[in-house]
Amino acid sequence: MKKTIHKANTRGYANLGWLKATHSFSFGRYYNPERMSFGLLRVLNDDIVQSKMGFGTHPHDNMEIITIPIYGALSHKDSMGNKKAINPGEVQVMSAGTGLTHSEFNDSPTEEVNTLQLWIMTEKQNVAPFYDQKKFDEADRKNKFQTLVSPRTNQVEGSLPIYQQGYISMIDLDEGFETEYTLKNAAYFFLIDGEVEVADETLENRDALGIENTEKVTVKASKKSKLLVIDVPMM
Repeated sequence: MKKTIHKANTRGYANLGWLKATHSFSFGRYYNPERMSFGLLRVLNDDIVQSKMGFGTHPHDNMEIITIPIYGALSHKDSMGNKKAINPGEVQVMSAGTGLTHSEFNDSPTEEVNTLQLWIMTEKQNVAPFYDQKKFDEADRKNKFQTLVSPRTNQVEGSLPIYQQGYISMIDLDEGFETEYTLKNAAYFFLIDGEVEVADETLENRDALGIENTEKVTVKASKKSKLLVIDVPMM
């Protein structure tokens, strides 16, 4: 088993006033040659967007982009004609394919928005751009892994599809609960909230642990916790 530990306070940070962004991997002005990606997971940004602010229209291509709101609602608009709000409990996927433009905006006059944005390198280039979002029943992740995103070629029922052999899951753990996670590729465990032990390593809020070269790991919650698992092929 190979482990890669990323403590929360070692991530890159940018404060643009309207945006406070924490980067697990090199992004924008944050560059760390030892933090370029975890396998095909290229970006994991933990963004806080101030009220009445947002990301202006900008382009993407040939990347699988997944957005997971933690709190607050973010309004989405894109060149495919989609215009929707993304709320906590929902997940958004965009396969940028041959190219698209989009914007994200916090319409609230008073409240911040916190989202996690993931970029996963695609296995299929220049596909027609694709967009979808879905609200997931949080009860279905209580002490069990709920698959949010999975490959189009092996799609888990009820999940959102991407053009990559990647799986994104979430679990809400009660204090003291212990379970196992079975890896499909290699897995990046990102603790949104709480305290857990994964493969005998203690994770606290926003800590992460990458694990390779094993079939299963034990996950045990020391506190009530919310854990995100990003299971992707390595390079």
